[in-house]
Amino acid sequence: MTDTITIDRSAKTILRIDASARARRSITRALADTFVSAWHAERPGDVVLCRDVGLDPPPAVSEEWIAAAFAETRTREQRAILALSDRLIDELEAADVLVVATPMYNYGMPASLKAWFDQVIRIGRTFTFDLARGDHPLEPILEDKTLVVLSSVGEFGFAPGGPNEAHGHLLPHIRTASKYLGVGDRMHSVEVEYQEFGDGRHAASRGHAMARVPELARELAGGRVEC
Repeated sequence: MTDTITIDRSAKTILRIDASARARRSITRALADTFVSAWHAERPGDVVLCRDVGLDPPPAVSEEWIAAAFAETRTREQRAILALSDRLIDELEAADVLVVATPMYNYGMPASLKAWFDQVIRIGRTFTFDLARGDHPLEPILEDKTLVVLSSVGEFGFAPGGPNEAHGHLLPHIRTASKYLGVGDRMHSVEVEYQEFGDGRHAASRGHAMARVPELARELAGGRVEC
């Protein structure tokens, strides 16, 4: 049994996901705070759901989880195994805008964020599988969502054409997986670079991001962004 989420559908709903392992001095948490504050200044009646996978990570997928997810008829124990997954998917379904605030760890997703994706990308809930479709049997169920990724990286130059383009797997992985979150092409990102250097370049990058994030929030809240 999971809690029921009651959402006023006259308002938009933001699902904020924090993936930083840091509770304090987290750049991505500060970016997310700024985004939500700016959004609420434009649309004070909207709803924000918060899921902190950085401090309270979902469990990794197990053999028992896989068996339960693919079972046509589930036992009580299997329903219990999927209870958290159901809750996370309920939050995802309720959201119009996903705000994922995440650092890059070892050139990719934090394990806690990957665990969240693994819990919510689930057959029968967020995608269908049909071999009659040929070589592309997977189809997403959810649609019409906007994704905002607010990230921080220790190095720099992970954008296309940059010196670290081939090494940055955070945004490409999120972009690929977000198809099954109902995002499509509606993905926006703001990144702080040079964190490990801690020099003027980092300060400039952070300053630029902290200025861009509220602009993006206001644009999305007002429906003024075209992807």
